[in-house]
Amino acid sequence: MHPISARIGGILTALALLATVPHEYGGGQGFAVVAAGLLVAALLMFSLTARLSRLTFVAVGVALIAWAAATRQGWAEATLTALTRGGFIIALFTALSALRSAAIGSQAILDCGRFLARQPPGRRYLALTVGGHLFGLILLYGSISLLGSLAAESTARETDPELRRHRLRRMLVAIQRGFASTLCWSPMALSMAVTLSVVPGASWPGAVGLCLVSSALMISIGWLLDSVLKPQLSAPPPPRAVETDGWLSRLRPLLVLLGIVVAGVMALHKGTGVAVTGAVMTVVPLVAMAWILILPPLPGGRAATLAARIGQFATRDLAGYRGEIILLFMAGFIGSLGSWLLVPIMQAHGPDLSAAPPLLILAALVWTIPLTGQIGMNPILAVSLLVPMLPAPMALGIHPTAMVVAITGGWAISGNTSPFTASVLLVGKLGGVEARHAGTVWNGLYAVTAAAALTLWVLVAATIL
Repeated sequence: MHPISARIGGILTALALLATVPHEYGGGQGFAVVAAGLLVAALLMFSLTARLSRLTFVAVGVALIAWAAATRQGWAEATLTALTRGGFIIALFTALSALRSAAIGSQAILDCGRFLARQPPGRRYLALTVGGHLFGLILLYGSISLLGSLAAESTARETDPELRRHRLRRMLVAIQRGFASTLCWSPMALSMAVTLSVVPGASWPGAVGLCLVSSALMISIGWLLDSVLKPQLSAPPPPRAVETDGWLSRLRPLLVLLGIVVAGVMALHKGTGVAVTGAVMTVVPLVAMAWILILPPLPGGRAATLAARIGQFATRDLAGYRGEIILLFMAGFIGSLGSWLLVPIMQAHGPDLSAAPPLLILAALVWTIPLTGQIGMNPILAVSLLVPMLPAPMALGIHPTAMVVAITGGWAISGNTSPFTASVLLVGKLGGVEARHAGTVWNGLYAVTAAAALTLWVLVAATIL
């Protein structure tokens, strides 16, 4: 049972989503101001029960406001912009969390995950990578929690501890890499939403094709390395029964849910002209409610079930995400206000980045984002802080899409390696190892290989655009 302060914070966060959606349709700045105010109140409520590590980010944000007020004119407007940026991130997170909460309670979705976890060794890695990718589109890093728990459940029956250890590690990294590859292209990923907001002239329809190539590269490299670097066991593993059910029939619930979401988002985007992220924030909660209505109802009927689940989402589920909400909001806020403070300093005293080779800047983005993740910078913070300090793509003579490909590729690698990201923390916990071990030992070679391949791909993309 969460404290009343966390429950109130969850309600305020849900209300902030409702206030943000009209703003995405050109409803005026007032909606964004209301959403930001609600989220500030939510953060105050969440902070009463938050860990010290989360409150540190709040303290940094307050210090930035004080710095801005003491040194710069226009600080109030810049602070409001930063609050709006943080509010937008949390509104998108809230919308996606609604779908995650609805889908994860579906027996059909759980059966899809068990089917993937029971695949035989010859195709298990690829099955779990593709499954982690598909589940990640809907559940975000909840896909690691769901599939990872099923993987642990599956390997717990192994009597050989050596085989159990290796099998669990390979299953977990397959799931994690599949999820992380969604960060390259998914319109429902925070990586794409934040990147599009900081790269002038970029759009999801214009970037998705090339970003899908990045995703395919990451999946292929992971599968190849797993195939080549199989552990040498002291005894051959026992034979396993082969699943005879058809893939399409077992994965149909997940594929149908994905199809409805993607079709709805693209139809709304094309029909109204609203940005893809705005369409996501509109369609996803509606799909979540529809999904709840088609599930077996609780006593009292479907309407009562829907009302109960909405109340549970606001007062329990969002309250349970209070640590993530504080971190995500403050990462967006600190990145926005911090870049506003630092850009003039860089222009006056820093190196002239406009004179640097554009291709070198693109290559550096692929490596810088995961490297900053090793020292505790959330990718939202790194991208929001660093990218605005770069010259605009057009000023560098490169296409905005090339910069999107570089940023999202680096973000995806950070999702595999940074011990401060939720995905790596989850994998480490499920695997019984430290998060840094899961990120750098289990995924170190993969990260370096993927970064090298993505760097080459970014350079090729920049050349052909």
